[in-house]
Amino acid sequence: MVNINRILEEFLALVRVDSESGKEREMADLVLAKLSGMGLKAREDSAGAKIGTGVGNIIARLPGNRSGAPCLLLNAHLDTVKPGQGIWPLIKNDIICSAGDTILGADDKAGVVAILEALRVLLENPDLPRGDLLAVFTVYEEGGLLGSANIDAGLLQADMGLVLDCTGAPGTLVIRGPSQDRIKATVHGRAAHAGIAPEEGINAIQVAARAIAAMKLGRLDGETTANIGVILGGKAINIVPDSVIMEGETRSLSEFKRIAATTAISENLRAAAAAAGTTVDIKTETIYPEMNVSPDSPVVKIATAAANRLGLEPKTAHTGGGSDAHIFNNLGIPTINLATGMRDVHTTTEHISISDLVMNARFVLEIIREAAEWPPDAKLMKQRDITCR
Repeated sequence: MVNINRILEEFLALVRVDSESGKEREMADLVLAKLSGMGLKAREDSAGAKIGTGVGNIIARLPGNRSGAPCLLLNAHLDTVKPGQGIWPLIKNDIICSAGDTILGADDKAGVVAILEALRVLLENPDLPRGDLLAVFTVYEEGGLLGSANIDAGLLQADMGLVLDCTGAPGTLVIRGPSQDRIKATVHGRAAHAGIAPEEGINAIQVAARAIAAMKLGRLDGETTANIGVILGGKAINIVPDSVIMEGETRSLSEFKRIAATTAISENLRAAAAAAGTTVDIKTETIYPEMNVSPDSPVVKIATAAANRLGLEPKTAHTGGGSDAHIFNNLGIPTINLATGMRDVHTTTEHISISDLVMNARFVLEIIREAAEWPPDAKLMKQRDITCR
């Protein structure tokens, strides 16, 4: 029922559209035009003004034809990581990759294409069972879920959600994901001439290095990671550096462990600064909360049933990465993240198979059909009219 050639052509066209985080204007306009061209009521929200890019999330509604069925949110993000300009996709047998000097952009244009194709098929076949659908295409996901974090929650009247934004084989259902802290520290030193009077200075880079040497970084346990990813400091080789900026993160499936890891890094910084007779300014921020969807929740059962119908191997999983699913869950919409088959994401060897692109659209359609037949749950629906607005 899905159109294989249409899926392939649209994917190849979309990955050629430059849309690095914060620069999604062309991509957003294109998706908005596609949705409007289908006759859907589509709009751009005000998130762009809040995050300073001028490009907001795109939201479209398709009314259902099954009274009482849950409203389903479908999500993929429009932005890519760098290097994402001038992408030229190549096809090698069943595999689509880039020319090798950029990413491919399957993260997350594979998800975008699957949702667009599912909507088209439903419009072409109006008798296919469906509940109300809310398609949400977010911006600036790769830079810290900024699009979804600044979305107007009043626009998201949905009962359960699907995010198509995970590596792995179609049929994999990510139900757990970590919370994440961002850490930014400025270590203060004292400038001095490095050749004439180095003893009069305090080398901020050395202080930072001692702090880092004392930190536990990498994989701390099966649920927790920590990393220092950015160091900036120094003015010249003959000046004892008077400051250095460090940026890092901690993640964990356990909130307690994430807090403990962030606290430990902060204590390492303060101890190193105190030992050198200087100070450090530390700013920590929780970027997003953890997601933890019950394996017995309706959205998991619906997706599992749909996977079985398609002959996929359904399995629940957890991930160390963040996605817009974290934000939607925090807004009270039980949401899972579906694997789309994309591989080696965020690298120039990123690739995806044509067969997985097609399966993604089929999987979304089957989940929609399964959800339309799902018995309403009074607790889930919170005894309100199920309508996507």
